Amino acid sequence: MSDSIKDTPADTAGLSRRSLLQGTAGMAGILASGISPAIGQEKITLRYLGTAVNQDKTIAEKFEKDTGIKIQYVAVTTDDVTKRAVTAPNSFDLIDTEYFSLKKIVPTGNLKGIDVKKIKNADKITPLFTTGSVAGKTVGDQGTAPKKVIYLEGEKSKVFAKSPTQFMSLIPTVYNADTLGIRPDLIKRPINSWAELLNPEFKGKTAILNIPSIGIMDAAMVVEAMGLYKYPDKGNMTKAEIDLTIKTLIEAKKAGQFRALWKDFNESVNLMASGEVVIQSMWSPAVTAVRTKGIACNFQPLKEGYRAWAAGFGLPATLSGRKLDGAYEFINWFLDGWAGAYLNRQGYYSAVLDTAKSKMEAYEWAYWMEGKPASQDIKSPNGDVLAKAGAVRDGGSYEARMGGIACWNAVMDENEYMVRKWNEFVAA
Repeated sequence: MSDSIKDTPADTAGLSRRSLLQGTAGMAGILASGISPAIGQEKITLRYLGTAVNQDKTIAEKFEKDTGIKIQYVAVTTDDVTKRAVTAPNSFDLIDTEYFSLKKIVPTGNLKGIDVKKIKNADKITPLFTTGSVAGKTVGDQGTAPKKVIYLEGEKSKVFAKSPTQFMSLIPTVYNADTLGIRPDLIKRPINSWAELLNPEFKGKTAILNIPSIGIMDAAMVVEAMGLYKYPDKGNMTKAEIDLTIKTLIEAKKAGQFRALWKDFNESVNLMASGEVVIQSMWSPAVTAVRTKGIACNFQPLKEGYRAWAAGFGLPATLSGRKLDGAYEFINWFLDGWAGAYLNRQGYYSAVLDTAKSKMEAYEWAYWMEGKPASQDIKSPNGDVLAKAGAVRDGGSYEARMGGIACWNAVMDENEYMVRKWNEFVAA
């Protein structure tokens, strides 16, 4: 995702509880989490800061129906989510942000460490976040891998912990691994490397994502795939490495390689659907959007691996009382299955797989998570057919996809220099 689902995007629909007020089971859940039931009290409204693509109306409505707590979405750009967290922590009650932003936010002391003892399914969060592994295999951790920033030394800590603690910076919500999107009907041959983005064969019919911190990572994947250079850490380049990467892009641009540099989710969909572009940086939901138009489009697995991203919920340090209780309730509800299944059906991945599985049909789980052929048509949460019976998900199973991560979205130490050089590329 990331103006991730990123402003990035995500399933454009956004991302999509535990029923707290349904009988003794719900009440027991409230008491177990240390939250006092707010019977007869004024209704809680939580101001949810994040990007529009992650703010799904259906999720807010379902949560309010289940708990009586209202979600008020505050939609801003990815960069502005970080800016608000740094400069105006009292302007929200819950933040939905990417892990790479934490290096800017946590040192300010504006985030409260989330007490995992109050998170019902904390021990079921996928180890991709806590240990950086999938099915026992360590995945690539270049860039800001969540495991590097997910734990804090304490509730009020301004530094990350080097080993697991009682307090998390963010509770993961949604994540995915990005690659190139292609039009197989127009390319008509196998594509298996990031290097193809700059292949002269596709001159004038390629596009790259014009969000500097993400686009530079895609460019680095291409540079490595072309054999030009091997980065010690694509997510934290030196000035010389940034220069090399941008030089490669500028040379390609001057040669007419790029049809477009896209920033908007819908723009990427339209470029691909029209056939103006046949290979480009792409988000999984955008590929899905092209397919729903009846046009062939693949989210292409590549031998060098994927660029991953991940978002999570955080709490402002000043949050207290019933609003703090309500925020914990929302996080617990989000991990309890309904939202996870909703997100999985859009092509994202949820933080607690077991609970999401319990809310999905067996054929859905087999397609989305196990890489098996669909036994019947696969539909989105709103009923659109995303894949016909017999289809297999691009990238295959969860283990194959998330186990193939090469790097993570990041903010570099030399970010300001990188953005300046990126703008030179855009202007070239």
